[in-house]
Amino acid sequence: MRKIILAGNWKMYKTQAETLEFLKQFLGQLNETPEDRSVVLCAPFTALSALSKSLHGARIKVGAQNIHWEDEGAYTGEISGDMLRELGVRYVIVGHSERRQYFGETDATVNLRLKQAQKCGLIPILCVGETKQQRDAGETEAVIATQLEKDLVDVDQNNLVIAYEPIWAIGTGDTCEAEEANRVIGEIRKLLTNPNVTIQYGGSVKPNNVDELMAQPEIDGALVGGASLEPDSFARIVNFQPMA
Repeated sequence: MRKIILAGNWKMYKTQAETLEFLKQFLGQLNETPEDRSVVLCAPFTALSALSKSLHGARIKVGAQNIHWEDEGAYTGEISGDMLRELGVRYVIVGHSERRQYFGETDATVNLRLKQAQKCGLIPILCVGETKQQRDAGETEAVIATQLEKDLVDVDQNNLVIAYEPIWAIGTGDTCEAEEANRVIGEIRKLLTNPNVTIQYGGSVKPNNVDELMAQPEIDGALVGGASLEPDSFARIVNFQPMA
């Protein structure tokens, strides 16, 4: 059974104080949220403790934005799975395009991080997607197939979430059309050994397009960037109403 997972990726935004203020305005808006929807907040490392303590007993799960592939070591600026788990983290984003583009992430290191997340009892959210240049060249399916082939070596697909994030739609306001997002996610599903993997769409998901996106049969949730930073905005996304 595929799960519906709606995750906010706060990126490098929100201090601990801003995190607590967000929760104060956000939590009350989940009273009518259907039980079959999982809500995840992927916060900066410095906000994880405040987030976890404030959500004790709440239905929101805590997520991180990265994980190192070793248990410990001389890796300045990195963070281990045990460190994250100690803070109550349940999910971790792996292979986001910004990590790939700005910080030298490769499919090889993505694979290592995925396996380490699972080893540490965390659920990784694997991000895949194509650039505008690759899409215009008709390479979308080939690019994603290559990413999946390399990223998922020896990865347990029973403990995995995938986010299809077309790079050209992230933070640009240029959302992939719902039917096209559904088509690509359907192609991703065909490449998996477990057809029940939750596959999210990410890339300029907003209150005004989430209903149409979530009405698509292949889309199991959303990985939300900018629109997850504002309580009312993210609450509207979490409380989506699929179009008939």
